[in-house]
Amino acid sequence: MPTNQAEKPVAIVTGANGVIGKAIAAGIAKAGFAVTMVCRDGKRAQRALDEVRRASGSSDVRVELVDLSRREPVFALAARWQGRLDVLVNNAAIAPRSRTETPEGIEVQFATNVLGYVWMMRAFEPALRRSAPARVVNVASYWAGDLDLSDLQFQRRRYDNDQAYRQSKQADRMLTVAFAQRWRDSGITVNSCHPGDASSALSNALGFGGSETPEQAAATPVWLATESSLADTTGQYFANCRPARCAFAADVQGIAELDAICARF
Repeated sequence: MPTNQAEKPVAIVTGANGVIGKAIAAGIAKAGFAVTMVCRDGKRAQRALDEVRRASGSSDVRVELVDLSRREPVFALAARWQGRLDVLVNNAAIAPRSRTETPEGIEVQFATNVLGYVWMMRAFEPALRRSAPARVVNVASYWAGDLDLSDLQFQRRRYDNDQAYRQSKQADRMLTVAFAQRWRDSGITVNSCHPGDASSALSNALGFGGSETPEQAAATPVWLATESSLADTTGQYFANCRPARCAFAADVQGIAELDAICARF
């Protein structure tokens, strides 16, 4: 863990070797945070670490290698974490073109994009509570919908990576509301956002390009992580550094059912 945690606030950014993830990590590091980049691929992670250190001008950036599609490595990271955690940015997401499963038999996009967020929030709750006031930023998307609570892993439906991605981002926005309510008196805020549209492996897998730079796409997550005026804001959805209406936030029953399903993993 960073050695100077007493002087600096500390942030974790998942999926930090991706185009937007790197920009989020660099933006938060520029704001004076010690940043841990959670990545899956060692070679890509080292390149990303070097890029983020150069872009931010900060040497207080490090990497942890974790497969977020699997519960055990996530909780192992939390178990060895020492000291404070002021900000958790859940950003990791994938959109594989074919349906595959983790070694535990969980559909891999659901495991990464949804359960990965849930496991990180659960596993790091003690560290966030110790550091309160603390924040969680869930990077979701405006490209959200198609949630089927009876078939979250596309065991009945024909798998389509775009539909599975939209479902996962709807789930992230709904679970943000669930965790914000759960932690309302804890000093931990939880908000979600649409980042922005930069060309990336993820956007290309979904058939999109990108009209923004990585820094533009990362602006809203970085703002949610660092803006002092948002200290008490929780359970909200944002786009372009502004509150945005979330069509899924009012589905009280659906949020409760989804939260209960995810709690079983």
